[in-house]
Amino acid sequence: MASVRPSDPLPAADRPRVVVALGGNALLRRGEPLTAEAQRANVRRAAEALAPVARAHALVISHGNGPQVGLLALQAAAYGEVAPYPLDVLGAQTEGMIGYLIEQELGNLLPFEVPLATVLTMVEVDPADPAFADPTKFVGPVYDAETSRRLSADHGWAFRRDGAGWRRVVASPRPRRIFEIRPVRWLLERGTIVICAGGGGIPTRYLEDGTRTLVGAEAVVDKDLASALLARELGADVLVMATDVDGVYADWGTPAARRLGRVTPAELQAHAFAAGSMGPKVEAACDFVAATGRRAAIGALADIPALVAGDGGTQVTPGRG
Repeated sequence: MASVRPSDPLPAADRPRVVVALGGNALLRRGEPLTAEAQRANVRRAAEALAPVARAHALVISHGNGPQVGLLALQAAAYGEVAPYPLDVLGAQTEGMIGYLIEQELGNLLPFEVPLATVLTMVEVDPADPAFADPTKFVGPVYDAETSRRLSADHGWAFRRDGAGWRRVVASPRPRRIFEIRPVRWLLERGTIVICAGGGGIPTRYLEDGTRTLVGAEAVVDKDLASALLARELGADVLVMATDVDGVYADWGTPAARRLGRVTPAELQAHAFAAGSMGPKVEAACDFVAATGRRAAIGALADIPALVAGDGGTQVTPGRG
């Protein structure tokens, strides 16, 4: 994919299109407090990496929300006067909160004339998706074993080990459709930096009564799979997934661990990756490359310009050429 110099910009409609998915854990580093100040500081670092890309490309930004939606769920559960808010509503809240921070911090680094917009994005899921019977998506902070057992007993939440601690897991069905894809296209064609599909989008489903009534779903859509769908629908030239590690590692957690550089989908799929962490990123990258014949990249948030340029992280390409 060709890039252009910021000093010689192309018209918005002709710029290379890039979708960058910011991981929820990249926006809130492992072990950090879930404070507004910590999240803003991390968004500011992300904006510093995104700004050079925004000056030369048509940019769409998606983001994770696992830590944030988990915090909102915990806060809601602590208020006993009303039933806890469902995950789709909490997802919508995080889309607005994180989108606001990205708009503000990125806007502070770009010319005032550059428009930014956050689009609340509903994503359709299938109520028969087997993910509802096998929750795997991590949300919220890391707990010790005793606290996780207490929360499970109090709220009926499911937990799985994540590193040295335990985190809540919820269903993560596959995305089927992005309802707001037309306004996203419209904004992108007019030079707007669009923030959308936050947290994988707001999980929604149709009632199975023939009325075509749209309602929320108790789930969190994986943001990498939703971002791959978004990138395909927008005709993106490259899909970038920024996380808290510098690429995809084979044999992760062993003395033989090694970062994979330039690989094809077939080469990447020959390795096994954890379903709750790197697995969806690898799946999303392979899906995008196989469907479009274009390039995907996975790596560290600070390396976003290099990931876009094809020089950093793990680059997933149709072939070795």
